Parts: sequence; structure tokens; C-alpha cells
Amino acid sequence: MNRWLSTNRGFIVFLLCFAFFRTAIADWNPIPSGSMRPTLLEGDVVLVNRLAYDFKLPLSDIALLHLGAPRRGDVVTFSSPVDGTRLIKRVVGIAGDVVEMHNEVLTINGAAAQYEDASAVSEPMPSGIDTPGIRSTERLAGSERRVQFLPEVPARRDFGPVVVPADSVFVLGDNRDNSADSRYIGVVPRRLLIGRAHHILVSADIKGSWMPRIERIAERVR
Repeated sequence: MNRWLSTNRGFIVFLLCFAFFRTAIADWNPIPSGSMRPTLLEGDVVLVNRLAYDFKLPLSDIALLHLGAPRRGDVVTFSSPVDGTRLIKRVVGIAGDVVEMHNEVLTINGAAAQYEDASAVSEPMPSGIDTPGIRSTERLAGSERRVQFLPEVPARRDFGPVVVPADSVFVLGDNRDNSADSRYIGVVPRRLLIGRAHHILVSADIKGSWMPRIERIAERVR
């Protein structure tokens, strides 16, 4: 055993460094569902900065050092407060914000979002049947993003007002009518945040031809 350890010492050190890098510094996250369409597509793999908010003890939720604060508009990965599943959504509300939605219109601290540049789309569903959708640019609280609505899909289009507690965030999927987000799982405590997604590493059309989507590689997550 000692001889094996001595022979493979360099490889073992590499594995330990790689494990530390992935669990404490940076990671990647495959996108398995359409909850963040049109920003992120099924088959995208995003680079996640684990040091965006906290330096944590590897393989734990214990923060050793606070490095930054979540901001409205950040796309974050986190462990679901319901069952621990890793999810990726967009922060729309931070601690102290009053978040509500009425007939799909998001409101933060009494200010309603503005929706512009609407376009019609056809959205693929798990059933294999496409459903009509609408994509629009949502502007609110100093940030903007493209969001999607699916009028024929049952969804929670009204909620709140909800006051976001201290050390927590309120998250929504950009695909508003097809996302298990804070409307269903509640607010996300900061300790469950894994990191902030900032670039797409690779992408492939896993719902169709499996061909690589070259144009998405290195695209910034906005």
C-alpha cells in the first residue's frame, strides 16, 4: 500500500486539489430542464463561481467567510430548502424586499416590472407537444432579463406580498409558468446558496439532434 501511495503521489495530490477546487472555488452545473428558458437551455453547462457569496467548508453549508451579497438579477445555484435538490434560478428579491405578483406582473417594493419587446414562440413540453408562449424583456429594480410566459400552462401567476427574511433570497425561473421556484418551495436561505452562474461552458441540443450549440459556448449568463 505504501509503495502504491508513493508511486501515485502526484496523481493523488491532483485529485485532492481538483476536489477542493470543485467543492470550494468553482463548479459546473448542467441544465436539465427548461425552467430558465430562454436564458438557459436544456443541455447548457454553466460555470458556477462558488466564491461569489461565501467561502464554505468543502462538502458543507458552513460559511467560513462572507465574500459578497446576492443581488437582484443574479442567476444562482442552490440546494432546494424542500428536498436538497440542486436548482438554478434567478434572484428577484433580497432580504427586506416585498415581493408580489399579480397576473404575471412582478412587483418589488411597490414598483411593478415593465415588459417590452414581446414576441411569440412555440415551447417544447415534456409531453412532446409544443405549447404557445410569449417572450418579453422584463425590467425591474435596476436589472433586466428575457422571460417567458406560457398562457395555456397551469401556473401560480398571483402571490404575495411576501417579505423576504434576513439572510434569504426570493428566486424565480425565467420560464415563469414552468418553474418550481420560491412560489412553491419558499424563500432560499443564504446558507443554501452554492454560487453564481456566470458563463456557459458548453452546450448541446439534448432535446433534439444532440449537436453542439457552438454559438452558446462562453456566452455570459445575464
